[in-house]
Amino acid sequence: MAKHWADFQYEIYLQGMTGSVPRLPTDLTRLEELTEQRLGQGPVGYVAGSAGSGSTAAANRAALDRRRIVPRMLRDVEQRDLSVEVLGRSLPAPLALAPVGVLSIMHPEAEPAAARAAAAQGVPYILSSASSTPMEEVAGAMGDGERWFQLYWAKDREVTASFLARAKAAGFTALFVTLDTPLLGWRPRDLDRAYLPFLHCVGTANYFSDPAFRAGLAKPVQEDPQAAVRHFVGMFADPAKTWPDLAFLRENWDGPIVLKGVLHPDDARRAAEAGVDGVVVSNHGGRQVAGSVAAADALPRVVEAAGDRLTVLFDSGIRTGDDIFKALALGARAVLVGRPYAYGLGLDGQAGVEHVIRCLLAEFDLTLALSGHSRPTTPSADDLTEEAR
Repeated sequence: MAKHWADFQYEIYLQGMTGSVPRLPTDLTRLEELTEQRLGQGPVGYVAGSAGSGSTAAANRAALDRRRIVPRMLRDVEQRDLSVEVLGRSLPAPLALAPVGVLSIMHPEAEPAAARAAAAQGVPYILSSASSTPMEEVAGAMGDGERWFQLYWAKDREVTASFLARAKAAGFTALFVTLDTPLLGWRPRDLDRAYLPFLHCVGTANYFSDPAFRAGLAKPVQEDPQAAVRHFVGMFADPAKTWPDLAFLRENWDGPIVLKGVLHPDDARRAAEAGVDGVVVSNHGGRQVAGSVAAADALPRVVEAAGDRLTVLFDSGIRTGDDIFKALALGARAVLVGRPYAYGLGLDGQAGVEHVIRCLLAEFDLTLALSGHSRPTTPSADDLTEEAR
């Protein structure tokens, strides 16, 4: 019998019989405010902040909120199975933890704590290239848990090839290539505090531990960390990359390749023609292009363009279980969640991340059932209505 994630609510109610209540809110939209109150302005701003005035992040939320679920009645939803197959892997639910870098600014246990939480709940963890912890250490922390690797595609081909070889050796099974960050977006919350963690050697662990990166330094990292930072900044991203460059990744990675940051249907078609396995419809949570199209508004056209040639995933704006339902109804195979688990980590470490995962999936399970569905593959656009803008 499949696990019913919704049973988490009864676990909470039963614990209440002994006077115990959840350490964190079960309304995950409250986590950002709590994190603002408890953590420093620099770290919170770095995670919560967006490009420009924040219009893209607001549009992400508005696009999801504008779509309303139309529940159906008298359908047998007693037994539900949230499992899905994504990129050839069987997952217990259509959810993965999105790549979020520099997590040590949120909690000292950083990426290993988030990875352990994902493994404990059986959902994939996507490790950022810009993590605070070397990829091998994160892999060790999560045992046999499903792990995928996110690549910020460096200018230095040797460093990129080394990252891919290390990730493969550490058991990462899929590669997520972020395309929407060839340059850092204009982020006022960070700029107003002149706060960029990388300049303080935070988020550089994969680079500073990499033999190809270190081969490019005149002195060891520990002897001249600022020179290492300058070397990192000089290679971190490459705005000259074009579609033919994808061949290099395929030559150096034999697992699934997913392109993250696709919003235009023509880019989905080019991705399919390039032979990659999937795309993530994402605008980087509103952190890159101010005034960008909302991710949920872009999703249906990308799904149509992809057809059955690509696995289409979704992020940017997921905060609740009903958001997951809406993304699936619009055609996504699964969703990635970012900021909420980063807030959970900041507030309560590994337990906070597990709380976020369980709340999201309990609410999604209930939303699915109460809307007349027993599998995450059956919601469609017919189950949604759209309010006027």
